[in-house]
Amino acid sequence: MGTQLWRRGSRLLPEGATSGRAQPAIRIFGRWARGPLLPVLRLWRRNIQLRVVATTLLMSVAVVLVLGIVVMGQVRNGLLEAKRQTAISQADGGFAVAEDLAASAPDSSDPGAGQAVDPGSWITGIVEQLASGGQGVYSVVALSSQLSSTPFVSEAGPALRGPRASADIRPEESIPAELRQALDRDPATHRQYGTIVRPDGSSEAALIVGRRLTDNENGQYQLYYLFPFTQEEKSLSLVMGTIATAGIFLVVLLGAIAWVVVRQVVTPVRMAAGIAERLAAGRLMERMKVSGEDDIARLGESFNKMARNLQLKISQLEELSRMQRRFVSDVSHELRTPLTTVRMAAEVIHEAREEFDPVTARSAELLLGQVERFESLLADLLEISRFDAGAASLEADHSDLRDVVHRVVEGAEPLAERKGSRLLVRGAERPVVAEVDARRIERVLRNLVVNAIEHGEGRDVVVRLAEGEDGTAVALAVRDYGIGLGEGEAERVFNRFWRADPARARTTGGTGLGLSIAIEDARLHGGRLEAWGEPGRGAQFRLTLPKAAGGVLRGSPLPLEPADARRVAAIPAQGRGGTQARAGAPAGQAPAESGEDSGRGR
Repeated sequence: MGTQLWRRGSRLLPEGATSGRAQPAIRIFGRWARGPLLPVLRLWRRNIQLRVVATTLLMSVAVVLVLGIVVMGQVRNGLLEAKRQTAISQADGGFAVAEDLAASAPDSSDPGAGQAVDPGSWITGIVEQLASGGQGVYSVVALSSQLSSTPFVSEAGPALRGPRASADIRPEESIPAELRQALDRDPATHRQYGTIVRPDGSSEAALIVGRRLTDNENGQYQLYYLFPFTQEEKSLSLVMGTIATAGIFLVVLLGAIAWVVVRQVVTPVRMAAGIAERLAAGRLMERMKVSGEDDIARLGESFNKMARNLQLKISQLEELSRMQRRFVSDVSHELRTPLTTVRMAAEVIHEAREEFDPVTARSAELLLGQVERFESLLADLLEISRFDAGAASLEADHSDLRDVVHRVVEGAEPLAERKGSRLLVRGAERPVVAEVDARRIERVLRNLVVNAIEHGEGRDVVVRLAEGEDGTAVALAVRDYGIGLGEGEAERVFNRFWRADPARARTTGGTGLGLSIAIEDARLHGGRLEAWGEPGRGAQFRLTLPKAAGGVLRGSPLPLEPADARRVAAIPAQGRGGTQARAGAPAGQAPAESGEDSGRGR
């Protein structure tokens, strides 16, 4: 580890990139971990306190890591610089001592000189003398130079110049070869980061300072000072531990502070959310507890004021709705008696119209028609009032929807003939049985078929039946190829008294309540009534019902957007007959569908 810390340019690199063989294992692990992760992800999305605290902790960890790296880098550089200066100073002093001793040593070639010391003993003495002042702070190593051929002489006899070391190390393995070559090329002082190798195989990072010198026999040798980083690594470890401890404490402290602060803000918000849910459920007396005068208290006071205003407005609207329903119901009931009398009189006048002049006879016909329309409006108003009062009941029984479709088609054929349209039934090859109130479903389907004929511009009207493959749902769809529905009209078409084109001339009357009653009938069955339409491409209304009363719908056997929607060209109709050209079909006909009967339904 010390080597990686101090060696210049070294890095602790991660393992190699994951090979392609590991990818299936990663996918398997991902699928295995997906189950436990889903609750965590759900909690993360729903809990703002968790997100804020987690984000604070992550950012704190990032800041602490960055600061720790910067501080550690500064401390490391400072220790290295101090070590370098101290090492160079001590090494230069040692090199000077070795040079002085070599200069003062007697020359063995001079007969008048004293007894000369053999180079081997002299080198050993130099190493021991220089290392004695270090007290274990550094080691001294002497190695032979490639420029010298003079051998060291040991007590056992002549020997080649060999390594000398003041400590228990391996001299030749501890000194890098490039440093030895540099000293052979240049006698100046050289330094390099290296590793001290022990005889037991252990190693230790060190700064190595060396110089090529001359011994007592004018031979060349290399003298090295090895300064281990033991103390510096201990100091660095101490600093690292201190920073790590302080960082962990700081992160925990910041997380606790964030949790407390966010809790003070989130708790009132959660309380407001819970009270809002209870208000939405109809518990209009719920209020927030307000304490203090801060922003949260102001929020609570504003929320309570809003709740009081909502309660007042809702109470007023409920009272107004009750009065409206009571008024509609009372007026509808009260009008039935005089309407019955007026109808009887209108029928008498209508039967005697042959005796009147043409103007009076036409007036008698108009009078009976408007009385019938007024009677239909009263019936619809009474039905709507029953839905509003929750008094509508379902008389469900197992019925074959094909019979309902055939009754509606037979009743609408005269209107279709007058408008120039054909009524086509698709999907009636097999029984489509469901537990429904046949009277209500017939009323819904009659309304849809009549509307389709009215807005079909003289083109075909297609009624489809289908039963779901899983046997849980049935569906009826009425498709026309007329003017269609504009943007947003598919949702508004079920509103009471709403019409797509109020200025449009109507030949069959109408109250504007038919689709409102139809969607209430669908909801009473636990089903859905939906609409699709585009301008010039026609429209389709789909009624989806559970096959068994009280069942749950999971889908519909028929698509809401018909498959031929993109094959119908948006070309305006020409004339009252509605001769509109459509891609893939003659004017006035629905596009052909393979495998389906295109004959007129009964």
